Amino acid sequence: MSIISYILWGLIIGTIAVWLFRRLSTPKYLDSLSQRQFIEGYRKSQLIDVREQREYDGGHILGARNIPLSQLKQRLSEFRKDQDIYLYDHSGARSKQAARLIKKKVGTDRLFYLKGGFRKWTGKVKKK
Repeated sequence: MSIISYILWGLIIGTIAVWLFRRLSTPKYLDSLSQRQFIEGYRKSQLIDVREQREYDGGHILGARNIPLSQLKQRLSEFRKDQDIYLYDHSGARSKQAARLIKKKVGTDRLFYLKGGFRKWTGKVKKK
């Protein structure tokens, strides 16, 4: 292999590593909450389920509003800067993505997410 091949492979591997790190890491402005902590604060906040509509209809935390990650860019005007935003999804990954977008476009860092996501939720649930 030539030196150029090594450089190209290094760039490809580096790009993938950076992408994975950004995708899987939790931003500093996003606080991970246990279920107990989440329950203590979500009633006084904007409680947002970022799962898709069919997942939400299958069961969601009582009082949650559904704003799927796939629609988030179009619905950013629905968020208030003066109130905490509590996010959840199935496992936590989409909440992190949503938080990045909300932080960037809405400009708030009052962001929290449910550690372990809805799959670990044992509180009240509403089904459609």
